[in-house]
Amino acid sequence: MKKFGFILLFILLTPAILFSQEKIDQRRIVAAAKIIDGDTVPYFILSTINVTAPMYFISAADKAKFDKLVRNVKKVYPYAKLAGIKLREYNEILVKAPNDAERRKIMKRAEKEIKDQFGDELKQLTFSQGKILIKLLYRETGNSSYALVQELRGKFVAFFYQAFARLFGYNLKMTYDPLGEDKPIETIVNLIEKGLI
Repeated sequence: MKKFGFILLFILLTPAILFSQEKIDQRRIVAAAKIIDGDTVPYFILSTINVTAPMYFISAADKAKFDKLVRNVKKVYPYAKLAGIKLREYNEILVKAPNDAERRKIMKRAEKEIKDQFGDELKQLTFSQGKILIKLLYRETGNSSYALVQELRGKFVAFFYQAFARLFGYNLKMTYDPLGEDKPIETIVNLIEKGLI
């Protein structure tokens, strides 16, 4: 009787053991691992995500101010993106130029092309849109507008442009601080890039 019970138990448990091993094999995941203090720990590289909380405003005036900033950033951001693209494009051309005279010709041609294409539109920007554009140029290129002009057109032209800009209240040496004073602009740019506004 004991033998019969043992055989019956063996017959009943064998399929369960086989099927449970099969399920384990189907769920295997191969992952990179690190050994930490003698223990193997799997690790996964996750993509970065930005989480934006809903915006709440204390007053209607604060909301109106933010909405105006959104409109201004939406208007000038495409110009800043295009400027970054054009700068990279012209840097590749300038590297191949044989001498300084040829570089100056290339830059004058580029400046004329940009003025012809966008001059009228850029002249219609408001004061605050111009300031935002200067900041976004810094964001896109990693250099202030003054440094870009100095690099591409020379120190004298950069000094002249800065002096002229200061007459109208602009500062071409303005930088961009995405974690400080320019955090609202950075938030808006991130929302634009995600297609949320």
